[in-house]
Amino acid sequence: MLSTIMNGDWPTFLMQVLIRLIVVFTALPIHEYAHGWVAYKLGDYTAKSQGRLDMNPLRHFDPFGTTCLLLTGFGWAKPVPINPYNFKNPKKGMALTALAGPVSNLLLAAALMVIYKILYYFVPMGGQFAAVLMLVISTMISLNVGLAVFNLLPVPPLDGAKIFGYFIPDRYYWKIMQYEQYIAMALFAAVFLGLFDIPLSFLRNLAYDGIYYLTYFIDFIARLVA
Repeated sequence: MLSTIMNGDWPTFLMQVLIRLIVVFTALPIHEYAHGWVAYKLGDYTAKSQGRLDMNPLRHFDPFGTTCLLLTGFGWAKPVPINPYNFKNPKKGMALTALAGPVSNLLLAAALMVIYKILYYFVPMGGQFAAVLMLVISTMISLNVGLAVFNLLPVPPLDGAKIFGYFIPDRYYWKIMQYEQYIAMALFAAVFLGLFDIPLSFLRNLAYDGIYYLTYFIDFIARLVA
C-alpha cells in the first residue's frame, strides 16, 4: 500500500483503505469475540463481565493494530481479557482460547470464498458495481487469511505465542513472557519494515490455496450445471 501512495495512485489507495476498514469492522470483532466465547465456554467469565463478549468493533479497537492492518494488511485488535486461572487446565485453556481467533478468521474466509464462487458461477452480473463487489469480497478473503496467519506466529503478544506455550515447559514459557513488551516492540518494527513480508506471503498463499480447494465443491457443482 505504501508503494501505491508513493506512485500517486490515490484512488487505488483509498479503495484499499475502504476495503480494509470493512475488515476492521468485521474480521477483528469476530476474531476477538471468538476468543471471549471459547474462554466463556471453558469457564472464564472475564470477557463477558467486562463487556468484551460483544461484536461491537469499537470495543475491540486497538490504534497500533488497526494502523498496521490498514497499511500492511496484517494487524490485531485490542486483546480480550482472559484469566487463565479460571480454566481447569490453564495452559490448555489459554491455547484453545488463543486458537479460536485465527480459526474464526479462516472460517470467515471460507464462507466468503463460497459466496464469491456462487456469485461468480451462478449470478449473472456485469458493470462496475459487480467488479467492485467481487474485488471487495476477494480482498476480504485475502485479509482474513492474512490476519489468521499473522496471529498464528509464535511471537508475543500474538495468539501463536499462547498456542506455542502449551507445548513447552512452563519455566521457558514464563521466561519468554517476561520480555513480552520488548518482543512486541520488535514485532511492530519488523512489520512496518516489511521483514515478515516474504514468509507471511508464503504462508498466506498456502492457507488461501487450502481454503480454495476446501470450497472446490462449488466449482464441481458449477461444472455439473454447465
